[in-house]
Amino acid sequence: MSGSAWAFLYILVAGVAATAIWRLLGLVLSTGLTEDSPVIEWVKAVSTALVAGLVARTLLFPPGALADVGLGIRVAAFVLGVAVYFLARKHLGLGIATSAGVLVAAQYALS
Repeated sequence: MSGSAWAFLYILVAGVAATAIWRLLGLVLSTGLTEDSPVIEWVKAVSTALVAGLVARTLLFPPGALADVGLGIRVAAFVLGVAVYFLARKHLGLGIATSAGVLVAAQYALS
């Protein structure tokens, strides 16, 4: 194996080991909990809040190439994506595809 192959293998094993431990711990600790238990409801609320925060941060303070796209275009793409998501009976793929399509089309049209 070459040096880069060993590095890739090391990163792969380290990544799997780091996440597998927490997944296994979650599996052990969640045994006996029902889907509507207060602990699971709290976990759902926290994970939803984290995703909402990350989306808001990406929308308002975009990283990388997204920073070159104007705020109005980013907000319009977000709003249209959310609208399509709900109109398509909560189809996540369609909402994301709509947002991405609006971003690409608007940026292409303006450049």
